[in-house]
Order: sequence, then structure tokens, then C-alpha cells
Amino acid sequence: MYKQMQVVRRMEMAADSLYKAKLIRGFCHLAIGQEAVSVGLEHGIHPNDRVITAYRCHPFAVLRGGTITGVLAELLGRKTGMSSGKGGSMHIFTPTFFGGNGIVGAQVPVGTGVAFAQKYMDERHATFAMYGDGASNQGQVFEAFNMAKLWNLPTIFICENNKYGMGTSAARSSSNTEYFTRGDTIPGVQVNGMDIIASLQAVRFARRWAVDEQKGPLLLEFVTYRYGGHSMSDPGTTYRTREEVQRMRSTQDPIRGLQRYIEEWGVATEQELKYLDKAAKAEVDKAVEEAKAGSEPEPEDLWTDIYFKGSEPGVMRGREREEVSLDLF
Repeated sequence: MYKQMQVVRRMEMAADSLYKAKLIRGFCHLAIGQEAVSVGLEHGIHPNDRVITAYRCHPFAVLRGGTITGVLAELLGRKTGMSSGKGGSMHIFTPTFFGGNGIVGAQVPVGTGVAFAQKYMDERHATFAMYGDGASNQGQVFEAFNMAKLWNLPTIFICENNKYGMGTSAARSSSNTEYFTRGDTIPGVQVNGMDIIASLQAVRFARRWAVDEQKGPLLLEFVTYRYGGHSMSDPGTTYRTREEVQRMRSTQDPIRGLQRYIEEWGVATEQELKYLDKAAKAEVDKAVEEAKAGSEPEPEDLWTDIYFKGSEPGVMRGREREEVSLDLF
């Protein structure tokens, strides 16, 4: 877990540098500071469980079967990216990770639908539908709560409460900031999302609840913190103080927290952890160079990835591709 946390943080730091070098453009939301949630979740679930989220999806994509190179290449708009360079920061997927979605809160009912399919097909797996405190007031989130409880679906709703929805603090947008209590008849648990052991245990408990004991949905609130702004266009210092960010970095950092556990429990020495740090850095540095070396999509790639392979229609409706001037794009 320690190395994975280092890897996903360094990957996000690399994305930050590439963006500032103007090699990555457009929307880019980083999860630096929230590593205990993604890594803790992955170690608490089954490989065939499903995960869906909105922004800050890069770590989940890697942990759910993707690659660092694939994620960074996607951010760079390369053909070798996990979505062929067409999706960008918010649209990255694997067979068990349903994204990365760009519409605030819209992934929650989709995740509930995935859980419905799991129950309908009698699969003994769960879906973890993740959203932020900024999306918690969306009507479709509450609609998903209702349907999941009504049909007793194996849905684990996870609110990543990182204290700010864009530049608005939770207290300014929500009358009830105890998000784990907002599921109506769905039980909720509040978790220290800066502590990976707490995150891991909470996810294991939730999966037992929904899958092994078949008690239906559960709502987890991970109280966490993002060190950077909402996106790369947000410095993150106009609505909170630099002192606040520094205090969280120095007292609540999830990687340092796990390091203390490891050393106190005698699992590894400081030197062994430094070796893992260097290995993580080397892995990410190599991935950066591989991603940068990838080619950009060709104009004809505009017509690919529209349909699932094998489901393409025999006849194109509307204008034929020969009638469309590529000079327009």
C-alpha cells in the first residue's frame, strides 16, 4: 500500500508539472492528499467489484487495472492513452472502473444501475459509487439513494468530503455537513479519509454489509483533504489560507501516517521505505517519458471508438464520411 500511495502521488505531481509546462491542457483535477481513499478502497474490495467516480479519477484508473503511462498519455492527448487521447482527465475507464465522469453527481445513479445489474445477474459483488461533498446536494444523488434502498442493491455510496466544492466550503453549501447521515434510511459511517488503515477497514466492513450479509446499501463519508485547488486553473488559496493547507500537510498527510504505522509496527525500516520511494519515483519518471513519446491521434481517428467493437452498424446514417471535410476539425 505504501508504494502504491507514493506512485499515485508522484503520478499526480508529474501531471501537475506537465500541465504547468503546457503539455497537458484543458480540465485536470488532481487528487494529491487523498491517496488513502483510493489505495485503501482498492485493498478492501474484490477485483470484480465495480467503482465509479467523477473528478480526481487518475489513481482509481491505475489501481483498477490501468497503467501510469496510459493515464499520463491520456492527459497528454496521445493515442496511447487509456481512452485513445479522446477523453482527457475526467474520462478514463477500465473493465471494472466506470470512470471518470464530467457531470457533477451524474455518476451516482449510473453506479446504482450497475449495482442493479449485479443483483439482477445474481453476482456476489458490490458497486462503489463515489462523489464529492460538492455533488452531495444534487437531486439525482438522493434519487439514487432511494432506489438503492428500495431494491436493496449492493451499492456502497462514498462521499469524499475534501471540505471544498470548487471554491465553496462545505458549511456554505450544505445545511448538514455530516454527509454520512444524509442517506435517509441508508445507514452511514464517517471515516478518517486521511488514515489508510481506517479507510481500508471501513471499505471491508461496507463490502461485508452489502455482499456477504446482503443488507443493502451503505453510505460512507471519507473526511479527506486536497492539497491543490479544485483544478489546475484554481490556485486553491483564495478561499482558504496557505497556513491551513500547510497544517494539513504537516499533521494529517496520509503517506506519512502510514509510514509511522509501518515503523512503529516494525514492518519495515526507514531505509526500506526510502528504497520504495526511489522505486516509485523511477516508475513514474519512466512512465512520463513513455507517455510523452506517444503519437497524437490522426484526423481519421475521429471516426473510431464511437461504437463498442463488434456492434458497429452496417450503414452510416446521415452524412457519409467522404462528405465531411476534415479541414473543419
